[in-house]
Amino acid sequence: MRKLKDFPYEHVLVLGLAKSGTAAATTLLEQGKKVRINDQNATESDANVNQLNKMRVEMGVEIGGELILGSHPIRVLDGIEVIVKNPGISYDNPIVVAAQQRGIPVITEIEIAGQLASGPIIGITGSNGKTTTTTLTTEMLKQSEKPVKVAGNIGIVATEVAKNLHPKENLVLELSSFQLMGVEKFKPKIAVLLNIFKAHLDYHKTWENYKQAKYNIFKNQTKDDFLVYNAEDKNLLKAIKLAKAQKIPFSVKRKQSDGAWLDNEAIYFKEEKIMERKDIVLLGSHNYENILASVAAAKLSGATNEGIQKVLSMFTGVKHRLQFVENHRERLFYNDSKATNCLATQKALSAFNQPIILLAGGLDRGNGFDELLPYMQHVKAMVLFGETASKLENLGMKAQVSDIRVTKNVQTAVQEAYEISEPNDVILLSPACASWDQYRTFEERGDMFIQAVHTLV
Repeated sequence: MRKLKDFPYEHVLVLGLAKSGTAAATTLLEQGKKVRINDQNATESDANVNQLNKMRVEMGVEIGGELILGSHPIRVLDGIEVIVKNPGISYDNPIVVAAQQRGIPVITEIEIAGQLASGPIIGITGSNGKTTTTTLTTEMLKQSEKPVKVAGNIGIVATEVAKNLHPKENLVLELSSFQLMGVEKFKPKIAVLLNIFKAHLDYHKTWENYKQAKYNIFKNQTKDDFLVYNAEDKNLLKAIKLAKAQKIPFSVKRKQSDGAWLDNEAIYFKEEKIMERKDIVLLGSHNYENILASVAAAKLSGATNEGIQKVLSMFTGVKHRLQFVENHRERLFYNDSKATNCLATQKALSAFNQPIILLAGGLDRGNGFDELLPYMQHVKAMVLFGETASKLENLGMKAQVSDIRVTKNVQTAVQEAYEISEPNDVILLSPACASWDQYRTFEERGDMFIQAVHTLV
């Protein structure tokens, strides 16, 4: 395992466990750091705690870190030089606030991963499309026989992968705003900015905070690095003026002689034709942005046209992102549980021309849904659930949807949707809301949808 390159801190507080906190604590202990671990919700019986306790015993208690569970006492900051914060912990947490008042840096686990990685990092972020673009880029490199690993917000802890990375391996990281807000020195060789719009304001508090978190992906880049960006996103065009990296645009509307683009016939990188559009199988016009961003990142990393062609001629999408589940009696079921905001649901609705029965609802973050109105023309019915059911019901009435039903949850929504469906209908789960009112994650919500469909079938 490689040593941390530029980590001047000896006394570290890991705040919050789960997968990323446990990985950070384990790695820092292996690096010989003095680690204090604090988690308000964990108990001694948790698997993460058992793993750390076993390690502490093996190392000896004096060097095996201090574990404080069940509360966030302010004394956990005593003698601490830096906090490695679980991304899910907000910045108004009392410990975080007190740390910032004392001038203690607050970083996230990707900062450690960035210093451990020996090969080039491709960092991918955006309000929508991160997972699809991350998966596409990784597969394009694999099919081009380029060594590559994937980690980050896609569900694999970055530190665990980075510390064992071979110098010739690429590391593709999906990065959320929660992770990027804690950037100090992290610097990808290739940064990909897909898009940006208002999201997660309950966490970031302001639009400016959210944007700045996303823009942290390129703040430490130099002229030797690359910034792949959406040339049609006005917010990004304004922000990247300050970037020092070589700028590589992509566009679904205009030719980009120094980036990725498409016309009615094909997709291109710079002046080179990559493949015919008709051979791409990924559903949804919005996915062309993800494809172009992936092509740019992959080509910059040495991917071949043959490798890219193989991926795009076979790749139909990733789980929970407009995922085709089943054709049952000519009803097409799609799982888009990852659609946790209106823009994602807009793109899902735009992907179909046949009648749609929309399953939607979830956590109420205080926003309305009128921005979905222009995309409701194919919605024949709505089956709603969760905290936002009444708000979405109002949307349906404004859109003159003839059949609107409120039900208990995703599972019951599948049955009701099927009962009112007809052949050639699309039954689409695209909630436009986070899942946390009823489900722990959007993945759990999507899995419940898939299970309900399979039970129905």
